Amino acid sequence: MKKVLFIAMHRPNRSPSQRYRFEQYFPYLESQGIRCDLSYLISARDDSILYKPGHYLAKGAIFLKSLRQRLRDIRIARQYDYIFIQREAIMVGTTWIERQLAASGVPVIFDFDDAIWLPDESDHLGLLGRLKRPQKTATLISLATTVVAGNDYLADYARQYNGRVTVIPTTIDTDQYRLKEGDTSRQQITIGWTGSFSTIKHFEWLVPVLLRLKEKYGERLRFEVIGDPSYKNNALGLTGRPWRAATEVEDLQRFDIGIMPLPDNPWTRGKCGLKGLQYMGIGIPAVMSPVGVNKQIVKDGANGFLAGTHEEWFAKLSQLIDNPGLRQQLGRAGRLTVEQRYSVAANRQRYLDLFSPH
Repeated sequence: MKKVLFIAMHRPNRSPSQRYRFEQYFPYLESQGIRCDLSYLISARDDSILYKPGHYLAKGAIFLKSLRQRLRDIRIARQYDYIFIQREAIMVGTTWIERQLAASGVPVIFDFDDAIWLPDESDHLGLLGRLKRPQKTATLISLATTVVAGNDYLADYARQYNGRVTVIPTTIDTDQYRLKEGDTSRQQITIGWTGSFSTIKHFEWLVPVLLRLKEKYGERLRFEVIGDPSYKNNALGLTGRPWRAATEVEDLQRFDIGIMPLPDNPWTRGKCGLKGLQYMGIGIPAVMSPVGVNKQIVKDGANGFLAGTHEEWFAKLSQLIDNPGLRQQLGRAGRLTVEQRYSVAANRQRYLDLFSPH
């Protein structure tokens, strides 16, 4: 049996980046004779400290604990056939850990799904965030035997430093993401967004449009935000809900229309379209900003909508609110797109190939 050591930040089923990039492939890989061992740093207790201001002594203790874990990983590296590093091995700017793992002689696969060579526009780690060094990404890429990028924009960056780059998109497990059921002709329509407290500003950009829609449609419309329970917007009658892994799909199935507004900048062009893919995975229409990979995922008017300006957002959301048949048509087409190109089933052979000699 082959053995792979997965190096990542978070415990299982905690981080969307990990869940949708590699964790959901574990059952398939193990069915094919590959043992998947995940070495992570941040516990549930650590979460409650890292993402709050202050607590510098406690954050320092988390770093020391993390360093001990990574020293252990270096010691056991040669017991594995492959080492898979997602984004970085430790949360500060050094590349020493990755250099030691590469020096073990074990093939290193480096995976990333954001423009992490740029300062994180939503960095919220305080002191640890200031100790990050985004420029280290080029070094991490150069150390790898194989680089896995979430989209072509990221791959183009990686190819400056490594010729062995493959693109595997962020994917949806269509066995878990079941089609939304219900009557598409019912009167009240829910427009929903999922994200986090660090990206709620993208939802906020669209609020003027949502207020216009509320004025136009009144009680026919309701709004949902998942991922930032501290968010409130009284004008929209909206209080954010927490994200929960156990109910994620059921929570999304309350939406009739899913939205993914984004600004267009170097950071957002590196994103992998996960929000839109989640909406499409449950068969509801997605409306997305035409930024980065979103323009590859969505063919405007065929399997979803792309909207740039506030006027475009207002017009396309109005079309969907007014036309249940269009919602159903775009939702079904979006689901088919996910099944064919952005599902675990469609990409699992590519993951298996990562751990096969060439």
